[in-house]
Amino acid sequence: MYPYKLFLGLDLYSILMTVGVIIGIYLVRLQGDMRALKAKMINFLLMMVPIAVLLGYLCAILVQGLYNIASVGDFRLDSNTGSTFYGGLLGGVIVGIVYYFGVGRLLFPRDYLVAHFRDLLDLTPAVVTTAHGFGRLGCLMAGCCHGKATDAWYGIETVYPGYRIVPVQLYEALFLFALSALLLVMMKKGLRHQMPTYMLAYGVWRFFIEYARADDRGQTIVSFLSPSQLFSLVIIIGAVALFLLERHLDRRAAGEQGGIAHG
Repeated sequence: MYPYKLFLGLDLYSILMTVGVIIGIYLVRLQGDMRALKAKMINFLLMMVPIAVLLGYLCAILVQGLYNIASVGDFRLDSNTGSTFYGGLLGGVIVGIVYYFGVGRLLFPRDYLVAHFRDLLDLTPAVVTTAHGFGRLGCLMAGCCHGKATDAWYGIETVYPGYRIVPVQLYEALFLFALSALLLVMMKKGLRHQMPTYMLAYGVWRFFIEYARADDRGQTIVSFLSPSQLFSLVIIIGAVALFLLERHLDRRAAGEQGGIAHG
């Protein structure tokens, strides 16, 4: 861990987060080309990334503030109280949808936006997983989102001499980078269902990795589940529902195409 300022008041957490966002923006461009989207649409989506990240991060701090009320009875809106990924993800999704259909309506016909919404769903997961992976490396440097204390060989030293923890941040970063690579391969091969694939894979991963984490984020209405585990179950159920919906839409579109061809 290295939670110290390096230059210009920046630490490795801030630097790695910035790198993740920059690479995420590049992946939007790369995947937009793979999907053969128009340059105007790609540029429109490129502008969405920093907006969604910034407002999503503010939402992550807000949700952590709500967690603080449940755990210590204190509510503060500042980055020093920490943030939670699922809060940021929820905020980013809301901002992204409002941006896409709100601002997008000023630039594109409504039918065009609706027709390409599946493209947005497909290219978003690889961007999120990559940025999130670099964010987890930042967490490792900052010492937040840490694992349980351990004397095992895989434990890493903290800023406190002799105190070792499970580096769950590193494990999650490696998982996210691997998932991002899978999603990009799917995009390259022209496969769909990237969003439900991401939701299912990350939901299952996050549910079980929570057992190795030690940063308490409060209680839920289900006493034996952490907030992230409960939200992971919601994400998993949502992934199955979205996959079935996309399959239904694909089959209906194929049926309509077949009807036109025979007609």
